This record gives sequence, C-alpha cells and structure tokens, in this order.
Amino acid sequence: MEKNREIDAIMSAELTLALGCTEPACAALSGARLRDELGFTPKKARVNVSRDMMKNAMGVSIPNSNLSGISAAVALGLATGESSRGLSVLSALDDGKRKDASAIEIELNLVENVPSLFIEVEAEENGHSASVSIENEHDRFSRIMKDGIRVEGNSSFFSECETSIENELLASLSLRDVVSYAESLSDEMKELLRKAYMTNLEISYAGLEEDWGLAVGRTMFPLVKKIESVDDAMRKAAALAASGSDARMSGSCRPVMINSGSGNQGITVTVPVALLAEYLKVGEEKLLSALAISELIGLILTNKKARLSALCGAFTASIATAASWVYLLGGSMREMDAAINNMIANLTGIICDGAKKTCALKIYSSLIAASVATHLAMKGKSASSESGIVGSDSLESIRYLSQLSHEGMEETDRTILKIMIEKSANKE
Repeated sequence: MEKNREIDAIMSAELTLALGCTEPACAALSGARLRDELGFTPKKARVNVSRDMMKNAMGVSIPNSNLSGISAAVALGLATGESSRGLSVLSALDDGKRKDASAIEIELNLVENVPSLFIEVEAEENGHSASVSIENEHDRFSRIMKDGIRVEGNSSFFSECETSIENELLASLSLRDVVSYAESLSDEMKELLRKAYMTNLEISYAGLEEDWGLAVGRTMFPLVKKIESVDDAMRKAAALAASGSDARMSGSCRPVMINSGSGNQGITVTVPVALLAEYLKVGEEKLLSALAISELIGLILTNKKARLSALCGAFTASIATAASWVYLLGGSMREMDAAINNMIANLTGIICDGAKKTCALKIYSSLIAASVATHLAMKGKSASSESGIVGSDSLESIRYLSQLSHEGMEETDRTILKIMIEKSANKE
C-alpha cells in the first residue's frame, strides 16, 4: 500500500492541465513568476535557456497569440503574471497584455551544461531585481531570487514529488508492479484518470472540426468509415490522437492533461486507450486500469530517457499505449512485454525535432506501429534479443533505449538545433 501511495503522488504531480505546448507554457510561467516577484512588468529581461527548451518552442504556436518561440512566451508571461495558474498561465492573456508583451525587450542566450529542461529569467529595474529558474520539470521552480535574497518555500508546485524526473521508485517498477497498481486504484486516482481521458478526448474531437495544422487527424479519421474490428478501432484511435495534436500544436485554447510534461504524450496515452475500450465494451473499471498502465509506463519511459531529448516522446508514449492495448485485449504480462519489445525493435531512433505542427504525423505513425506491435504480441510474436538493441525482456530493452537516448543521440540533438537555427536565420 505504501508503494501505491508513492505512485499516486507521482501520478498526481505529473497528470496536470496545461494550455498549449508545455515548453512555451513553461517559458511563460517563468516570466509570470518573475513579474509576480517584482510586482511590475519590466521593460527588458534576460533569458538563459537549454538547447532542448529552445528547440521545442521554435516551431509551435502559442495559444491566444500569433507568436512562437521562447522569447515571445517569456514576454507574454512577463506581461501577464498570475503564475498561480501554472502551465495554464497563458489563459489569462488579453489584448492589453499582448500589447504590453510586444514592448518588452528580451535577451535570449543558449546555455550549455544545464539540464535538458532548463530556463532562467532575470530582470533588474526600478532599484529591484529578480530571477526565476525552472528545471527538470516544466513547473518546478528550482530557484527564485528577489533583490538578492532567495525566496523560500517555492521550489516546486508538487513538493512531495520534486525529483520525479530521477525517481528511484519509477526506475524500479516492473510490469507486474504496474499491473498490480492499475488493478487497485484509489478513488482519487480513478477521478484523475477520468479527467485525463475526457479532457484529451475533448480537444481531439475538436481537432476534427477544422483544418488545424496539417489536419492529419481530420484527413485520416474518415478513412475508417465504420469500426468493425480491433484494427479499425486502433486506426481510428491513431487518427483521433493525431487530431488532438493538430489542434494543440496550432494554438488551440483547449487544455490537455499532460504526461511527462508533454501534452502530446498525454493525448497519446489516453485517447487511443479510451477508443479501444469503447469498441471492446470493457466497462469503466477496465478502462481506468488500462489508462493507469499507459500513463505509468509513459512516466517510466520518460524517467529512463530524460524529459526532453532527441528521442521522440510520441514514440515512447506509443510504447505505453501498445502495452495498454494488450491489457484491454486480455493479454498477459508476457504479451505486454512482447509488445514493448516489438515497438523498440521497430521505431527506435525516431527523432524529436522540436514541438511543431508535424508532431501529429509522428503520433499517428507511432500509434499505427503500436497496433502492429500489439497484433504481433497477441499472436505470441516478440522481437528477440538477437535483434539490435532489443533485450531479453522489456526492462532490458528499455535500459538499452535509455542508453541510446543519453549516449548515442546527444550529437544528434545538437545537429537538429543547429539546422533549426540556421533555417530560422535564413528566413530573417
């Protein structure tokens, strides 16, 4: 029971509402907190940011604006304040605040030797100074300074889970632990999971109503005209999840429930699970257990690979969804293990080139791969340890995946951002 309570704390901290892409939301939150500490909106500010934070904010639309990028997000936060709104801080924007933000001068600096998720905002004006740092988690304030004095008691919105990105419990969980937890959920966790899938279904269905971004979901959803098989349900689910990303990455003002600090991952581990459960008519208890499995495996994978990296989060979230699909279909932990191995044998190496409108493509493709991995697993087929980085079981495969992410893709990450910065400079 103690382990379940610890997992509850992690899930409660991680499954939260966010408006828009979480990297710009994080940047806006840091600016908002700086303004709240100063008590006024400064005319200029310095922003120090990690490579992955800059990469993930360059190409995504900021809700309630026609802007993109870290500098714009920080300026909007500085003009808005109200950091108590957390990652939904941009919901407070209005015309006046957008105008105020446009007048703020932002000095943006790319810094090395910091966590992949890192942003620091500083300002000095009217005889006062303040600085705010967020690192490792999108709403975790690691340092807040005002007039040279550290502000205590504000290191994290979730003090019981300050280090979940390096959480030893998550690192130790087996598939058996995950399933055991999912089948003994507390009433509070059931309610949180209901909120997660219902919130994410809402933005996903809304994404079908107009041509957001590339309209991946809106294009692919009608191709399955009637759900007459498990495969039909999976393909429909992949399109609906992509639809949610289409809307979110294009600036929709509808919130999402995130996983691992990512709205796209939150959508990927909830919407497809809910759709398959609906087709199978398994009932709410089974659905909630399946959602707990996908959410928790998603967190475990991020805990292994780092919250922001060169490895696409839609891919790792789809691994979690594959395992959850197996569970819904009545598969055992052996089949769940096989599905994870099949996914790692297939799409490992799919890169993250920042948050942008084409994320929906990667979600759709990864979930189609998840359907293949699931079908194979349910037929007793599993990639073996003779296959590349695949291990003898899913835990070993995940360990190799983590090694690849940390050791093998560091230079890839640098090259991706270099290309993106060069492209941006050529447009100016």
